[in-house]
Amino acid sequence: MSLQYQCPLCNHALLKTDSTLRCANNHSFDVAKEGYVNLLPVQQKNSKQPGDSLEMVQARRAFLERGYYGFLQQNLSDIISNISANTIIDLGCGEGFYTQAIASKTNAVVYGVDISKSAVKYAAKRYPNCNFSVASISQAPFESQFADVLVSVFAPLFEQELERLANQSATLVVASPGPCHLKELKSYIYSKVNEHTEISSPKGFQKSEQALLTEHVALSFTDIKNLIMMTPFAWKFRPEHWEALKEKGEHTVTLSFYITQFTKTA
Repeated sequence: MSLQYQCPLCNHALLKTDSTLRCANNHSFDVAKEGYVNLLPVQQKNSKQPGDSLEMVQARRAFLERGYYGFLQQNLSDIISNISANTIIDLGCGEGFYTQAIASKTNAVVYGVDISKSAVKYAAKRYPNCNFSVASISQAPFESQFADVLVSVFAPLFEQELERLANQSATLVVASPGPCHLKELKSYIYSKVNEHTEISSPKGFQKSEQALLTEHVALSFTDIKNLIMMTPFAWKFRPEHWEALKEKGEHTVTLSFYITQFTKTA
């Protein structure tokens, strides 16, 4: 199987020779020993180490390995396995928790892209059934209309790039927070916890199907700490919030997710 990446500097096709990807303009990118390729030019970086930090990656790994999001992983991979596809891109793949589950249920070539080197390094080392790259999902290293299926799990949606990557019959599958996701933990930092709403159809797509998944789980303080550290509102937890969480110990927490399918419009 030949990799089908595009040079992030000039948009020419990258061809692999030994452990190097090179384009017609002689831009070259080495494949790391773990198996991933770094296709993030310095001009696309917004910081020295963009994306999730090593601490966030480790917290997410520890939480996901406990199996609490297993029902989301299974439902998402089952849905995608029923879509006819040759090429699938997981945009914002993180440590590959969902990417590898998708790859295990399809004959399609599966790519995972994330801007966090720490996350991609872990994913590539652990999941050889996928092709991982460090890159910006707002400027993904693939040619236009490359993908049959685009996947986004809690990642930003860059409408123009989604529309560019999707072929004419493509499906976009998005996992996003359900109405009451983590409401018990959010009550520590918000006086009023607002429900999450469904995401709008990105430009160039129309909604075709949607499922709402909800489970209630009992979590220890260690699990809760890891869960909070892998979410965007972690920085809002002050010392007194952590102390209150620790003092209470075990919590019952609502896990709720939308899985929404969109089809490319003409």
